[in-house]
Amino acid sequence: MAENVVVLGAGYAGAGAITKLQSELEGNARLTWIADVDYHLVLHESHRVIRDPDVRSDITIPVDEIADPSTQFIQDEVTGLDTDEQVVELADTDDVEYDYVLVGLGSQTAYYGIPGLEEHSLTLKSLDDALEIHESVKQASRDATRGDPAQIVIGGAGLSGIQTAGEIAEFRDVHRAPLEIHLVEALDEIFPGNDPEIQQALRDLLQDAGVQIHTDDPITEADDEVIHFDEGDPLEHDVLVWTGGITGRDALDGADLEKEHNRVNAGANFQTSNERVFAIGDSAIIDQGDQPAPPTAQAAWQAAEVAGENISRAIENRPLKTWEHEDKGTVVSVGEKAVAHGVKPAFGVSMPVDTFGGFPAQKLKKLIAARWIADLTSWNRARRAWSSL
Repeated sequence: MAENVVVLGAGYAGAGAITKLQSELEGNARLTWIADVDYHLVLHESHRVIRDPDVRSDITIPVDEIADPSTQFIQDEVTGLDTDEQVVELADTDDVEYDYVLVGLGSQTAYYGIPGLEEHSLTLKSLDDALEIHESVKQASRDATRGDPAQIVIGGAGLSGIQTAGEIAEFRDVHRAPLEIHLVEALDEIFPGNDPEIQQALRDLLQDAGVQIHTDDPITEADDEVIHFDEGDPLEHDVLVWTGGITGRDALDGADLEKEHNRVNAGANFQTSNERVFAIGDSAIIDQGDQPAPPTAQAAWQAAEVAGENISRAIENRPLKTWEHEDKGTVVSVGEKAVAHGVKPAFGVSMPVDTFGGFPAQKLKKLIAARWIADLTSWNRARRAWSSL
């Protein structure tokens, strides 16, 4: 009897693994794909929707453009994973049995126990989140004046926070909206943990865009109008966006797997403490020796290829492959501008400097997203999306 292989999630990990599994299994197993939306979102470009909601059609790919006709797709929310019974529990439809399951559910926002933060902030984890930020910023600008501009505060100056601030600044400029934008980071520099060269380049772009940067002072409390800091003066907000951290999905609460903060521990072959369960992307803490793989789109994209092959190998009782994350560099947008750092040579061309901006960085940012869309669908689909990327 053919094995039942189930993939959970339609993010980079899930969508990438589905494409690999379809080519690996070639109809020799039953493949089921479960996600709470019927499209894949190019999440690292979702901030574009904050400025212009019309781009959403270019950065969402319907599952029927990715899934083969033989792949069963179920749109539903995963509520649990019973590893004893080998069952995926769903909110509105019948539970789904599996022989092997790949957990790629992504993450949810972590609030670190800061009082009032969850109740009074918006997040950027989905298309709906991006649309809600757009509407909130638009409404705040309507209620404001030049003499009394709306205060937009973004908490967390990692990748999402920086790109969100950049898009809101573009919205402000395009619509001549009376907005003041603040980017808040608890640590002593934006884009924490990265090279000082790219940190400074991003700081320069943000300041050029009129974003006020506050660092080295953590948020201690939030209410519906003000955030409070450990040391500094309170900061008023009309819109508060929180991008400060991730934790695992509630659906994994009761799963009998080794986990940390609801993120599943997985080896470099993506196998978990249960040999029938594999985990990938933000859902997982993937062993890479000294530190786990980063929870980035780039890492999930790379890992999906090996994870899909390893499930096929497990079915055939072949040795599993070990994956090693390769950091191919970082490209971050601030509105229409971008900064690239540590980019590996591509197409036989090496970069003359380690950190660069301008036209080359802008086009590289677009090319990365276009390449992902093309890998999932086709270059024609990627070309149609180019102007929105």
